[in-house]
Amino acid sequence: MRIFITGATGFIGQALTRRLLAVDHQVTAWVRDAGKARALLGPDVALAAAGEPAALKDAITRADAVINLAGEPVMGRRWTPGRKRAIVASRVDLTRAIAQAIAECAARPAVLISASAVGYYGDRGDNPVEDDAPPGTDFLAQLCVAWEAAAIGAGEAGVRAFIPRIGIVLGRDGGALARMILPFRIGLGGPIGSGRQYVPWIHLEDLVTIITIALTDPRFSAPMIAAAPHPVTNRDFVKALGAALHRPSLIPAPAIALKLILGEAATPLLTGQRVHPRRLVEAGFAWRYPTINAALAAIIG
Repeated sequence: MRIFITGATGFIGQALTRRLLAVDHQVTAWVRDAGKARALLGPDVALAAAGEPAALKDAITRADAVINLAGEPVMGRRWTPGRKRAIVASRVDLTRAIAQAIAECAARPAVLISASAVGYYGDRGDNPVEDDAPPGTDFLAQLCVAWEAAAIGAGEAGVRAFIPRIGIVLGRDGGALARMILPFRIGLGGPIGSGRQYVPWIHLEDLVTIITIALTDPRFSAPMIAAAPHPVTNRDFVKALGAALHRPSLIPAPAIALKLILGEAATPLLTGQRVHPRRLVEAGFAWRYPTINAALAAIIG
């Protein structure tokens, strides 16, 4: 297949691109910095210049499938009004432009796979959450609502739209885990806030497999939770991480300190979703890493 990807140079995008090339798909990446992209993605990926509407439409016209993974990082900085606008624009505005380009193409791709996040559901405490649960009301939840609505525009043009609501992605050399490991290595790891909030997570390899299957499997359509079937509390997560690293996990990060440092951006760290990926189970998906211990052993071991 000829596959057009946004966000190909990101943590998920690089792993997905490697998988697609390994099974002989042709990949075109929509990039801002061609030199950086070439260094990260290698010589076998075609590059399309970001910021040029004509290049976007031309690349989509020649694609059998479009995968949209682009987006400004959400974590690590305070959500100032300007930061919020940048986060929204990088997801909602770009996705809307992709859906519009698809609608305007005479030859349309068969599928649009457009990322979303389990943050769609907001803070759910201990309550189990399945795919069709309603959205939350906080900033991230409403961001996901608008982000998904933009992708659904492609479905209105007759293109299958698959929207994986992705949990925290765990893998080597990047993503959330890379930021978590350092405090543990120096003996300062521990639970965040109360530690009772649930952590919806997925191993990078399983997420890449879900996206790859979704390219050709029509059962993968509309929004679906893309997370492991066994979410854990933050306390259990850090206990498992400490054990995998052979380090203690006893020093908490107090909620009040995180709120002082990050403001509203501390919300995703202090809240969570106890998700159950029912639609993936019904589709027969088999996780290679269904438990947090298996995932961390594979990554850290």
